[in-house]
Amino acid sequence: MKTVIFPRTPESVKLAKTYGYDEWLISRFIEYVPDLDRFLETMNGLPNQYIRTNTIKISNVDLEKRLTSKGFHLKDTVIRDVFAVEKSPFPIGATTEYLLGYYYIQDLSSCIAVESLDVQEDQIILDMASAPGGKTTFIAQKMKNTGCVIALDINSARINSMVFNIARCGVMNSCIYKMDSRQVADLNIKFDRVLLDAPCSCEGVIIKDKTRKTSHTAQDVEYCVSNQMELIEAAIKVVRPGGLLVYSTCSFAPEENENIVNSTLDRFDIKIEPVQYGIEGLTNFGDIQFHDDMKNTKRLYPHIHNTLGFYIARLRINN
Repeated sequence: MKTVIFPRTPESVKLAKTYGYDEWLISRFIEYVPDLDRFLETMNGLPNQYIRTNTIKISNVDLEKRLTSKGFHLKDTVIRDVFAVEKSPFPIGATTEYLLGYYYIQDLSSCIAVESLDVQEDQIILDMASAPGGKTTFIAQKMKNTGCVIALDINSARINSMVFNIARCGVMNSCIYKMDSRQVADLNIKFDRVLLDAPCSCEGVIIKDKTRKTSHTAQDVEYCVSNQMELIEAAIKVVRPGGLLVYSTCSFAPEENENIVNSTLDRFDIKIEPVQYGIEGLTNFGDIQFHDDMKNTKRLYPHIHNTLGFYIARLRINN
């Protein structure tokens, strides 16, 4: 799918100049981002910090006591095991508790994606594009180290980070494969749950990496879409009948989000189930019309949800 480019307007030119973006990106945000001025102001700031309790090793109560005694100010979030770090006396990756694997530094948005997977004990679960292991370790703790998590990634350096994180967190039920996730059918396994946090153009992390305001191109989106289409089709084919696939990205681009999910509905026996947190997914974009069911997918915005930008779709696979 070609990236949709909208005509230049006085508003898009003004906002692009004010906030330091390429104009083509602002012209797209105007089409679908709610409360655009507040969004752009928020994206100019710093992201919120979150930590996830690793309940394999410690309880939420005990972790909060330990960190509070060191001067941390923590706040509950919509996910039980995730705290917002409102104040820290030193970097959150420089504590004894972190090195011991008592918590993982992870944005709330990606934890919501795992929450949407409805993980149960003793399941067989696939985490595609899994490194550096944040979602894999969260899945493992939700399974209480039972069952099996198959974690795939194609990047050797990122796999090394995942091996470290899995060991640090005391995860015992995970197997790591260095492989292209598009070839996952070669494993000859049907999975109860599949998480595809797809490689994307990363528009949602501009708040962390301001260079993406101008380094990000329309061609980046098109490249990612092509890859995402192959990945989601591979994922659907390895979910057992009645199982769940959660598709997510850290992009705002509808081409990478609603378009990808929409394209699978006519070709596979799939039902889109509601995701609990976020704003309804788009049912149209420019002249493009999506299925009404796309409302059940969700978008997370930094200025509304205090997370990175994120998209989550929960798909029940019937065939």
